[in-house]
Amino acid sequence: MIRIAIDMDEVISHFSAKCLELFNEEFQENYTPQHLQGKKLADLDDRFEMKVDQYLDNESFFLELEVIKDSQEVIKELSAQYEIYIVTAAMEFPASLAPKYQWLKKHFSFLNEKNFVFCGDKSIIHADYLIDDTPSNLEAFQGIGILFTAPHNTNATGYTRLNNWIEVADYFL
Repeated sequence: MIRIAIDMDEVISHFSAKCLELFNEEFQENYTPQHLQGKKLADLDDRFEMKVDQYLDNESFFLELEVIKDSQEVIKELSAQYEIYIVTAAMEFPASLAPKYQWLKKHFSFLNEKNFVFCGDKSIIHADYLIDDTPSNLEAFQGIGILFTAPHNTNATGYTRLNNWIEVADYFL
């Protein structure tokens, strides 16, 4: 069976939107995802550099992430034809392991938890496809890398790009 590895943050969960929400509350700003076009959080405002680690150390951060539109339905359809793995770089923030696992069990309970992979370096993943928002993860991947559009990667080129989960469904189904 063909294996598809799917990143979590910015592919099935709204990571940067949650960061923006917390930052806006704390600093009375009005940043939106549109402000992030082609930028990382720290490029948008220097204060993010200080705050992001603090946000991610809070267990509730990952538990409260919103699910990206259509991801649940499409992944459920994909799982009937493909072996699906959720692959997330959790080692940078070890406190995220349990909350990410709980989030996945809550929102993607139809997937086998044995196919949840918490790692640091995604180049170790042996799959046919990797859907990820970070170009550097695709560069090191041995299979076919697919760039999932997120605000920070709008200027990245050189990859097959899918903009949303309807496009993922069209590509694989």
